[in-house]
Amino acid sequence: MIESQNRAARIGVYLLLTAVTIITLLPLLWMLSASLKHDAEVFSIPVKWIPENPVWGNFKVIWEKINFARFTFNSFKLAFIVTVIQVFTSAFAAYGFAKCNFPGRNTLFFLYVATIAIPWQVYMLPQYVEMRILHLTNTHIGYILMQSFTAFGVFLVRQFYVNIPGELLDAGRIDGLNEFGIFFRIVLPLSKPVLATLTIFSFVTIWNDFMGPMIYFDSEALKTIPLGIRMFLGQYSTEYGLIMAASVVSLVPVIAVFLMFQRFFVEGIATTGLKG
Repeated sequence: MIESQNRAARIGVYLLLTAVTIITLLPLLWMLSASLKHDAEVFSIPVKWIPENPVWGNFKVIWEKINFARFTFNSFKLAFIVTVIQVFTSAFAAYGFAKCNFPGRNTLFFLYVATIAIPWQVYMLPQYVEMRILHLTNTHIGYILMQSFTAFGVFLVRQFYVNIPGELLDAGRIDGLNEFGIFFRIVLPLSKPVLATLTIFSFVTIWNDFMGPMIYFDSEALKTIPLGIRMFLGQYSTEYGLIMAASVVSLVPVIAVFLMFQRFFVEGIATTGLKG
């Protein structure tokens, strides 16, 4: 009797998860379907999930109508550079907050993490003024410098580091390693799961960023994919088929990065506790 109830409960959970998955994937499936339609067919009712005459030419036109190759290169360049910097700075700072004892450590960590609660719109204007004074507006280097540090990344990695046994680090000190040696030779090799998790979060955030590039980049040669997709929005008409085709193409790198780090991502989410 109990076994039958447990089996029924598991089936119910699986059905619920299946339903949630389908609901989550519906917008993506609609986007893929719309990318193969003419504009007039995109919002047809009832929805034709499989177009009768797929317009594969949409995926060709997006490269010809706007400088989509340049936008893709810019997005990949910024996402790659910022992700590498964020992962390194977050790991380095997190080690200090987790394993190095210094006066005011917990207070400083609390104040730093508290900045997560401050909306970007609050300090958007002061940040822009600062970049303008430094003559870094309308440059990729200015955007990279603004995105080089992330409080969320420090918090995430620090929560992973607090679970690393202190005895392991003490053994390294006994062997003559200083803090830098311990960090690079002991801590970093153990950090693959959480760093892979942070890599996915950082890459996706920068890749999909719209407001930052729109504010700081005036030159078309510096713009990214989200700004390029916006070019299909006209004053009197909108090319929805091309927008959806460009959106599908823009998802490919994100999916590729996730698949590369999927195993570490799941492990990182599972092992990053809330201790401390």
